[in-house]
Amino acid sequence: MDSTISLTVDGRRHELTVDTRTTVLDALRDRLGVTSAKKGCDHGQCGACTVLMAGPGEQGPGRRVLSCLSLAVAHDDAAVTTADGLGDGLGDGTDLHPLAEAFVTHDAYQCGYCTPGQICSAVGMLDEARAGHPSAVTSDLSADGPAVLDRAEIAERLSGNLCRCAAYSGIVSAVSAVSAVGTGAGASR
Repeated sequence: MDSTISLTVDGRRHELTVDTRTTVLDALRDRLGVTSAKKGCDHGQCGACTVLMAGPGEQGPGRRVLSCLSLAVAHDDAAVTTADGLGDGLGDGTDLHPLAEAFVTHDAYQCGYCTPGQICSAVGMLDEARAGHPSAVTSDLSADGPAVLDRAEIAERLSGNLCRCAAYSGIVSAVSAVSAVGTGAGASR
């Protein structure tokens, strides 16, 4: 059965007709040609497909979503932000998001396959931490305000994103550097 939906992807609105079993990832890649979200495991275990998604009326880039597990029809009128949409929205690398710049500076990628999902996850994670959401290793759940983002906290919060090249040290360093200067939130600069 087909259904017509609307998705705003990286600031551009699209109307498309999809089979009701189509995932957000497949709608992005196969129907809209947006390839920064990657198909890794296709089971929600690697995080390569991570995007940020905001529902109708929600502010900011939204929450982290594993697009391979999310049905497109369940997100009609949602705003999807991929790694390409975090900079200037052109996807040409001319205006990188602070996290993307930090990934380059801290050598937080090797083959680069997982990098878009890692960056989207890190942006979402920084917003979650800023909002006071705890993780499994948050030391003080009674504290007001954001958790202290030390290396263990960052690693735990990003543990749903795998890197086969094992660039984890650089990834944590990049996120740590951006969180220390208080940037990283928002869909664009």
